[in-house]
Amino acid sequence: MCSHLSPGAAARTRPCSDARPGHVVAAHPEQGWNLLCDGTIVFDDSGELLPDGRVVDPHRAASPGLAVAA
Repeated sequence: MCSHLSPGAAARTRPCSDARPGHVVAAHPEQGWNLLCDGTIVFDDSGELLPDGRVVDPHRAASPGLAVAA
């Protein structure tokens, strides 16, 4: 596993000179996720599951014109 920090919460909470995002080592577009070299799982909705078990909620802006059901 690489020592890259993910672009999500880990990079914001642990400053490091090597704050580059990891690269994809296993792509699963049919399932909507990719595994990065640092162990982070990145989902198509922009959410992340970090190697230490923390979750980064999706942060993609909502598409204009889409109504959210209440």
